[in-house]
Amino acid sequence: MRFVPIALALVTAVLAHGPAQAAGLDAAFGNTIVSTYPDGRTAELWLDRDGAYSAEGRRHDRSSGRWSLKGDRICLRQSKPWSPPVSFCTPVFHGGVGATWTAKAVTGEQIHVRLVAGRAKT
Repeated sequence: MRFVPIALALVTAVLAHGPAQAAGLDAAFGNTIVSTYPDGRTAELWLDRDGAYSAEGRRHDRSSGRWSLKGDRICLRQSKPWSPPVSFCTPVFHGGVGATWTAKAVTGEQIHVRLVAGRAKT
């Protein structure tokens, strides 16, 4: 089994204080965080107010788990399809729908990230 590299760095959108204080996440909730890899494929991530996330990777593999904040970093802990022994953490990015930035994916690749309105597949 392998860790599903869903471009977890893209989760850096709009995080402030975690599930209990969701006001800082408003722009991410109900929207899609899209990551584009160097090969042009995309991954999508959806955050929920209760600390859950779901994602579809660039190879169309689905995963889900929980997110939490540790200082100025957001950490994702995958639980499905399996639970690796580590979390993926990345710096927090502040922005709203339409924001774009670069980040590093769990694979180490540089990705281009954007927050897209709605919860649709790109």
